[in-house]
Amino acid sequence: MASKTRNVMVTGGAGYVGARLVPRLLAEGHGVTVLDLYMFGDDVLDEVKDHPRLRQIKGDLRNIETVKQALQGCDTVIHLACISNDPSFELDPTLGRSINFDAFRPLVQAAKKAGVNRFIYASSSSVYGVKADQNVTEDLALEPLTDYSKFKAMCETVLEEEREPGFVTLTIRPATVCGYSPRQRLDVIVNILTSHAVVNGKIKVFGGAQLRPNLHIEDMVDLYLLCLQLPDEKIDGRIFNAGYENIKVSDLAERVRGVVGDVAVEVLPTDDPRSYHVSSALIQRELGFQPKHTVEEAIRDLVKAFKDGRLPNAMTDKRYYNIKTMQSIKLT
Repeated sequence: MASKTRNVMVTGGAGYVGARLVPRLLAEGHGVTVLDLYMFGDDVLDEVKDHPRLRQIKGDLRNIETVKQALQGCDTVIHLACISNDPSFELDPTLGRSINFDAFRPLVQAAKKAGVNRFIYASSSSVYGVKADQNVTEDLALEPLTDYSKFKAMCETVLEEEREPGFVTLTIRPATVCGYSPRQRLDVIVNILTSHAVVNGKIKVFGGAQLRPNLHIEDMVDLYLLCLQLPDEKIDGRIFNAGYENIKVSDLAERVRGVVGDVAVEVLPTDDPRSYHVSSALIQRELGFQPKHTVEEAIRDLVKAFKDGRLPNAMTDKRYYNIKTMQSIKLT
């Protein structure tokens, strides 16, 4: 496949996935514009801050003039920005809706007017809700359980409504991403278990039988890079799950213990019934996407980051936790 360079606007480019994606985009020869509030620090992209093909815009996705400025010269959008995870969303549902849904159609329409010809949307595997099906595939009905996942699903509909010839759209429904990033999250399952094992020497497992779909952050980045290169007809109007290993929470804890060493595991009851096995067979078959990195690799990467000092004050620094950061900055 011939390599094509693009000028990509990444919304949320200073977020957990964005902080790994932006340097890779630059390394692959693409031009990058980041539009982000930089809630987790202005230094997230310091590794590439002086790169001649990087433009960083600190601004709000809900401000259409800022969006128009960021879109100048871009032919592609990778839309990552959102209020992530249910607790953060529930902290201020009105704020969550304004960013995750109300700003979405204006963004898509502004992208079309700016001449963008490819729009890649990061949805979520949570849009399926709780399924009894052995394999959760893209053709199943969406039954989102929370406002966060409901608005993710509604944005998928908006994107399809706005799709037109010359404006290629693609929706990815990622599994839960894990591993190290310069904008580290320690509030997603694999990362939570690893941080507690390293810092506290003890892992608390709530429930344990629930299946969780996982994807290494490097595979997530690889997928976005692949989606920039694929021909229009392969992706236009398509929706794909993106995951790798579906693992019980109790088994995740054992994998963490296998990497970290002698840590205690305490099993506690849970009121979170979510359990689902997300199938990624379609994306492998049709786009050739095959993840290469395991959950154990993600755990090892995190342990290394803890040990070499890249993740200080893991239990107390709010920047690792979306909900604590949002509480502290009082975004409106």
